[in-house]
Amino acid sequence: MLTRTTLSIGPQALAGELCLLDEAIGLVLFAHGRGSDHRSPRNQRIAQSLQNESLATCLVDLLTPAEAADEATAHDITLLAARLSQAIDALPPAAAALPLGLLGAGTGAAAALTVAAERPQQVRAVVSRGGRTDLAAPVLSDVRTPTLLIVGGADPVVLRLNREALAQLRGVKAIEAVPRATHLFLEAGTLEAAALRAGEWFRTHLPA
Repeated sequence: MLTRTTLSIGPQALAGELCLLDEAIGLVLFAHGRGSDHRSPRNQRIAQSLQNESLATCLVDLLTPAEAADEATAHDITLLAARLSQAIDALPPAAAALPLGLLGAGTGAAAALTVAAERPQQVRAVVSRGGRTDLAAPVLSDVRTPTLLIVGGADPVVLRLNREALAQLRGVKAIEAVPRATHLFLEAGTLEAAALRAGEWFRTHLPA
């Protein structure tokens, strides 16, 4: 059975949605990129795919609308990582008890990698989708959490940045370029392919 709960995180009352499943094998917390939020159709489609793989999901906004509209703030990885940590600490007991994975997109991927470096015992797996991994450059060599970098095969700049980041990561790591996909994975079937690969990674690395 799927149980949906709305969340309000921190003094900023950041909005979110927690979806818990009976017999869930883990929880995936989303870290959105700029221009996206927990109601994004793309994020909801990925969340549904992960739920079909027996993974609970938590989608939470890391910035207020005013903060997200400010370019400097939207690219403040230290702030995004702090908010992501705040969201982890605010999870209700039933969610906090599950093995934790992070799924980041765009700038959210840099925040997810930063938190993985800071909380190696708590974060069990990371997936980046079209991530600005270059913005996490100072901490990449500290990331030992199993990490999958999913990039659009038709997104050459971000693909190069992710290949450079892969070389700096420690521990289990992989990169996958989804054919025909551009940065937002808008091409038919590409978002679904990314979601399926993310689900495989979490199912492999989250269970004890």
